[in-house]
Amino acid sequence: MIKKILLILVVILSFTSLFSQEKPIEIVEEAKANRLFLYALNKNEKDLDVSITVEGTNFRQSKGVPRAVRVPAASKVLLTNLIVERGKRANYTYELKVSDSLSRRALRREYESIKIEPRKKVTVYIPENCTSCDSLVSDLEKSRYLFTAYRFSEKPELKDQLAPAFINSTVQIDSVTTPIISLGGVLYVKIEDYEQLLEELNK
Repeated sequence: MIKKILLILVVILSFTSLFSQEKPIEIVEEAKANRLFLYALNKNEKDLDVSITVEGTNFRQSKGVPRAVRVPAASKVLLTNLIVERGKRANYTYELKVSDSLSRRALRREYESIKIEPRKKVTVYIPENCTSCDSLVSDLEKSRYLFTAYRFSEKPELKDQLAPAFINSTVQIDSVTTPIISLGGVLYVKIEDYEQLLEELNK
């Protein structure tokens, strides 16, 4: 009996930790003329179906049952718009239904790609003689991920701050010709391209 209870607790905790890692959908509003547009921001790495129910005063909206809208990973999608009464401000509350069980009936709308935080914070330190840094940084800029990049030539104090991490290493910081990458606070000197970086991010 105790073993069964422990097993159930482990399963519940596993599911809780999985869901706690997911970021909630954010709603952002944009006003244009007498309309208020409500957009969903999906800062997760998987597609979601989202429906919104809006209630309040000083606005009109289309009637009918709200339809789920597909919000792809790392994107911004229009969910609904409100027609605001002239000279007034819309007072509203909303309720979201979010599902990762994707439905064929979900509406597909145009979306705008956004940058999101990766599972581990990415910082790229660029040595003076780095041969692969520019292509790696270029690929990161095209990716969905937020990151920070620093050049030792522009911030030499960072090189001094990182030097102690190389004291017991066979590689010395002055001889590094590859990017020095921090993933969640752990330093890597053998990642030379975006594919290798993704590999480490997903571990």
